[in-house]
Amino acid sequence: MLTNHPTISIRQLEGVLGFTRQGYYQYWQRQTEQQDDLNVLRLVRPIRRDHPRIGGRKLYSLLQKDFLERGIKLGRDGFFELLARNKMLIRQRRRRVKTTFSGHRLRKYPNLIKELVPDRPNQLWVADITYWFTQYGCLYISLVTDAYSKRIMGYCVGPTLATAYCREALQMALKKVNKRTAKALIHHSDRGIQYCSTTYTGLLDDYQVQISMTETGDPLENPVAERVNGIIKNEYLAHLSRPEIALH
Repeated sequence: MLTNHPTISIRQLEGVLGFTRQGYYQYWQRQTEQQDDLNVLRLVRPIRRDHPRIGGRKLYSLLQKDFLERGIKLGRDGFFELLARNKMLIRQRRRRVKTTFSGHRLRKYPNLIKELVPDRPNQLWVADITYWFTQYGCLYISLVTDAYSKRIMGYCVGPTLATAYCREALQMALKKVNKRTAKALIHHSDRGIQYCSTTYTGLLDDYQVQISMTETGDPLENPVAERVNGIIKNEYLAHLSRPEIALH
């Protein structure tokens, strides 16, 4: 024979078990938050395994869809705090090498992109040189990047800052466009001697590419190039133990 048991409310249990309704809900809220934290860490670990140096902001952005599907509500600050508590934040390296020498007498070009916001591919390319320390010494990476798509159009790795490596990266990039496209293109760089050399500017002139250069040494004048440099060095090269892998 079935017996109907009366429903006992939380308020009725307060006096019997010695907790308040507020305490009851806070307890379950903490349990939910702790479970969410565990789920977030489970999502982070495989990405960290494949990309050990990926930045926190990019990691947070990549996980937004997973958070939504799992009903996880976690702000960016809370996400950073969770990573910090679990020693999963990335420290930025401070070792620096000067790659730009602009104290030369070669022609320097004006800045053509002060008010420009790219709205299509192959409208603006940005060029820069970054570096990476290996057991064999410092290697220099010349890059040409499309400012709109963030696609690396050309690259070259060399043991010195010689113009030849920058030019090789540019040649690789120019092979991906026709001369009609090149005529509507702006090439932006710093005023380093490599980019001001006639060997380099001559190649741009051959394709009738407009030449633009920064006016100071401020990285903010070439933010796309600086960002790409940071991604390559901090997210893709930093965890490699064998330097030859970084060249492919």
